[in-house]
Formats: sequence, structure tokens, C-alpha cells
Amino acid sequence: MAAPAEFSALQKKIGYKFRAPALLAEALTHSSYLQDVPAAAPHNQRLEFLGDSVLQFIITAALYRDYPAEREGVLSRRRAVLSKGEFLTRMARDLGLAASLRLSKSEEAGGGRQRASILEDAFEALVGAIYLDSDLPTAQALVLGWYGPLADRLALAEDAENPKGRLQELVQPTHGNTALSYLVSATSGPRHARIYEVEVTFGGRKIGSGSGSSKKVAEEAAAREALATLRAENRETAK
Repeated sequence: MAAPAEFSALQKKIGYKFRAPALLAEALTHSSYLQDVPAAAPHNQRLEFLGDSVLQFIITAALYRDYPAEREGVLSRRRAVLSKGEFLTRMARDLGLAASLRLSKSEEAGGGRQRASILEDAFEALVGAIYLDSDLPTAQALVLGWYGPLADRLALAEDAENPKGRLQELVQPTHGNTALSYLVSATSGPRHARIYEVEVTFGGRKIGSGSGSSKKVAEEAAAREALATLRAENRETAK
């Protein structure tokens, strides 16, 4: 298994030094690695199974605390955003797990180091490894430290999923349903591969622009930029 110094850079990045470095090595060992190095067993699937449950508890408890007025349906949806899929892949990349993964040569050649499912599993396995190496309070503090304010994470995730809806929610309460307008400002490329440029205006003022292979994609890109613009302006106003 791994020597204590093998993952020193990663341990600094995650803010935790393992008492049992073999647990960290296991968390980062994809099943394919055993094809090339059978003696490196075990791989990380059992730790991923454990870490998934530990992570679910940590996020559930934090949401329960942070949103005392929300019903369980809303909390469940928010937990799903913060503990599954693309979000965990981003978290794994933020922590630098990709560079430390142990993969077979064939998996490496096939782009496995950036594969979303592998990164998601490695993140959950890391949580499980930290829990086994320490205790629940330690794992809880680390995970919530990596996440930062959950409200900010949720806003970013929900912006990415439905940016036009989020922009409308931000504007509508004080400015009504017609304050926003989307306009195709330019098109380019051949008919079979058209690129659309879209601007979004708020009360006649341009607040975002975006491009994409369809009007819908371009409008969503413009809405994301508009959300960032309005939130930055709101922060300045609040100072």
C-alpha cells in the first residue's frame, strides 16, 4: 500500500493527515488498477459505499440546521443537489483528487482520470476513509469546510440547472414578469451548425450575453451572466 509521503500534497489540500495512509490509498484506487497491480487490493468501492451514507448524513444534518422552516421535500431536493452526480465531480476536481487517482494504464489512456463517475466515487470513498480514520465530527467538519456556505453552493447549482428561472425569481418580486427581455443579437456559422448570440436586458439595460448552438442554450448562457451581474450589484448596494 501507499507510503506515508505518497499523497502528502493531497493531504495538505484536503486539510487532513491520515493516521492510516493505507485508507487514503484505498480511497483513490479504482478497480481497474488491480488489473495492472493485483497486490494493490483493495479498491475503493466499499469505501465509496460507506462514504455515500456518511456524506448523506452530513449534508442532511446541515440542511436541517440551516433551513428550519423548510419541509422534507425541499430538503430532500437540496440534499440531492449537494450529494450526487455533477456536484460531487466538481468537488473532487476542486480537491485535486484527479491527479492522485490510481488507475490502470488502459483506463488512464481512455481518459479515466477526468471521468465523472470515477471522480464522484473517489470523493465519496475519501469521505468514508476520513470517517474510518477519525470520527464523525472530524469528517463532518472537513466536509462542511470543503463545501463552504451551503446556501452559496445551492445557488450556484440551481443557477446552472435553471438559470432563466432563477433570474426570473430574482427580478419578478419587485419588477414584475415583463422586466426581462431576451434578444438574438447575432447569428453565425452554416445553417447546419448555427451559433446564436443572445443578450438579456433588464428594464432596457443589457445585463448579460451568451452564445450557443440553439437559442435556448444561448439564452441560458446569457441568464447565467445576468445572474452574476445582478448579484454583484446587489452586494455592492448592500455595503
